Amino acid sequence: MINILLVDDHPSVGEGTKTMIEQDSEIRVTVALSALEALDKVQKASFDLILCDLNMPGISGLELSKRLIQMDPDRKIIIYSGYEIGSHFNLLIESGVSGFISKTSSREQLQQSIRCAMRGEAVIPISLLKQLRRQEVQLTRSDKSIQEVSINEREMEILNEVAAGVSNKELAALLHVSQRNVEYQLTRIFEKLNVRSRSEAIREAKRIGLISMEIY
Repeated sequence: MINILLVDDHPSVGEGTKTMIEQDSEIRVTVALSALEALDKVQKASFDLILCDLNMPGISGLELSKRLIQMDPDRKIIIYSGYEIGSHFNLLIESGVSGFISKTSSREQLQQSIRCAMRGEAVIPISLLKQLRRQEVQLTRSDKSIQEVSINEREMEILNEVAAGVSNKELAALLHVSQRNVEYQLTRIFEKLNVRSRSEAIREAKRIGLISMEIY
């Protein structure tokens, strides 16, 4: 039996995908609706492979993948997303994931991808494979420093509120802290992302997948 942990913040998508995958009697799927729930479940049970959505509120799929692989370098993770992941490709590969599959994939494609990953094979769409053939993969200085970034839950909450346009004063009231405390936490976030302003922090957080590309 192959035990899968599916992490997706949309309950209907999670249950639909679970039903689709479990048409293979040799695969059992457990659904987690958030990164925090996924982190809790991996502490309590053993999973052979994790299917992880990329854009989730709070802790993103990229950050979750990094944390899970830090906990277990041999962990197998496939990014399962409905969005174009080309802009995150280098960072995801560096994080150690086994591959990628689109949410538009058929049941057969999804089940085959799971079995490929279980055999230790990489799961990469043809479009990305062609992209790799066309251009040399390079990590910029910024990309390298990002690998060391570890944003905690409170900082992720602040980043999402900043991206939504919430002011420092409003953040202080929301978090029940002083405005000075908010400014201090923002400074720490800026340092981790190697940026100098709110707008730069939002752009960088979107670029590396910490917050959804849909958030402004």
